[in-house]
This record gives sequence, structure tokens and C-alpha cells, in this order.
Amino acid sequence: MIIGNAFMLVGAIGCVWSPSIEVLLVARFIQGIGASTSAVIAVAMIADTYQGAEVIKRIGIMNSALTVFMSVAPIAGSFINQAIGWRGNYAVVASLSLLSWLLLVFFLPETRQERSTFSIKKLTKDYKTLFCSKTFVQASSVPSLLCAAYMTFIACAAFLYTKTYGLSLNGYALHQGLIIGGFAVMSLFAGGLMERFGKRKSIAIGMVLFAIGTLSVLFLGLVGTHIASLVTLSMMLVAIGDAIVYAIIFTLSLEIFPDMKGVASSAIMSVRALLVCAFVGLMGSVYNDELISYAWVCLIIFVPTCWCVFKLFQSGFLDEAVSELTDKEAKAS
Repeated sequence: MIIGNAFMLVGAIGCVWSPSIEVLLVARFIQGIGASTSAVIAVAMIADTYQGAEVIKRIGIMNSALTVFMSVAPIAGSFINQAIGWRGNYAVVASLSLLSWLLLVFFLPETRQERSTFSIKKLTKDYKTLFCSKTFVQASSVPSLLCAAYMTFIACAAFLYTKTYGLSLNGYALHQGLIIGGFAVMSLFAGGLMERFGKRKSIAIGMVLFAIGTLSVLFLGLVGTHIASLVTLSMMLVAIGDAIVYAIIFTLSLEIFPDMKGVASSAIMSVRALLVCAFVGLMGSVYNDELISYAWVCLIIFVPTCWCVFKLFQSGFLDEAVSELTDKEAKAS
């Protein structure tokens, strides 16, 4: 993480002083390579340090903070851009990168003392094991699809609220804040919800809220409403349902193969990034300044998400000890 964040810092500084769009893209690429280490390893470190419901609580806190930052960033960036220009945005990112690097160097302890020799052959074998496991593929697909549903809306929300619904930047920020708040608060309480109701009931509650929100968005899109508050309320249900299911299933997916948490985290994050990229690209190609374009994309995401969750319920993933399920798959293969 220290090496990776150093790359991120170098890339961020390169963005600030980029003389052309080509140099900016190269600097952004370097920044992305560096940022990927924290995205993967931070999750694995939490899984190394905590157990059971405590992992869900900690990942919920991390997801809550991450979602807030990712959602607030475009709004903050627009104000910074208006005040001091686009280089100011990258200067802020560079400052945050430097701060995080210093915190890593001086305050973050190592959570895994054992060392193993890096081997492409072993890494390939580990990925093969993961992606040949139906349970892992289904469990890792759910949080990735849920993230895609949320981030796809974020991609078009600014245009929808300001251009279509005629809200000011402050009005858009308020509505966006309510949706973010729903996701963030529920992420914090996902672990407690699981302790209170259990895995099956908690995930069922989350999927019901996600379904109600998705169908509400579809209905509002079909009738062509321009009432922003109804759209925000529907998206809050989507976000709250997302947060519950995401936190629980994401954590459980890391426990399917306990000795491969780092590789599992890497696989999940990579798939998530690719799915988000694909659906945001789809959103960009079909967006027509109306809610219905997002509603169809959200419905496309909703269907495979429900199928994966159904298969997880059917497989016993949410009933049996994860290690027992893993043993069965190991014997079968």
C-alpha cells in the first residue's frame, strides 16, 4: 500500500502540471495503478484483522465513507473548478494523496506477518479456483452489480436534476446528499441488522427494498414524472437496499476461501470496476435526458442480481458455515 500510494501521489502531481491532455491521461493511468492497491488491500486487511459480524461492521463503515467521498467529489469538484480551475481539483487530490501516504507510513501496522514468494503460476491457480467456484462467482457478482446500479445513477444524476428537473447546483447537492445519506447510514448499521435478523432475513429485507426502489424508478420513468423528490425517494430505497445486501454478501464472499482473501478481494474489485465501467458506458450511450433511460439500465442490473441472490439462497451459502461449503466445492472439483 505504501508503494502503491506513492505511485498515486506521483500520478496526482503529474496531473497538476500536465501541459496537454495526453500527458494528463498518462498521469491519470499512473494514479489509477497506485490507487488500485489500497482498493484491494484495505479490504483484505480488515478481513485479516476482524472476524464474523465485526468484519461486516468495519466494511460497512469503509463503504459508507467511500460512497460519501465518491458521491460528494463531483459536487465539490465543480465548486473548486469554478473557483480556481481544473488544476485545483488535481492539486486537492495530490494533497490528499500525500496525506494518506504519510498516514500509511507512520500509523498503519502490518496485518499479515507471513511472507510468500510471488508466483504467477500460483496466482493463476488461485484465480482459476475462485472463478471455477459457482458460489464465489455468484456471491462476488452481487455487490459488483449493486455498485453498478448505484454508480450508474450517479453518472447521470447531475444532468437529470439540473437540466431535466431544473434544480440549482445546491438543489442537486441536497437531493444527492439524501441518497448518499441513505446508503451511508445503512452501511454503518448493516452488521447490526445481520446480528438482529440473521443473514437470510437481512438480505431478503435489502433485496425487497432494492426491488421496490427499482420498480418505483421504472414506474416514474414510464409516466414521465419531473417531480425530483419522488425520484430521490425511490433512489434512497435502492441505495438502502444496496447497502444492506452489499455489506453482508461482500464480506461473506471473502470467507469462501479464507486463505485467499487478498486474491479474492482483487478479483471482486476488478470485476466491480469492469461492471461499473460497462454499465456507466451503457448509460452514456442510451441517456436521453429522462429518468426512463436510467430505469431500463437499472432493471437490466436488477434481474441478474436477483438471480444470483436466489442461487445463493438455494445453494445453502447463507445457511451453512462458509468453510463447510468450501469443503464441498473442493471435493467436487
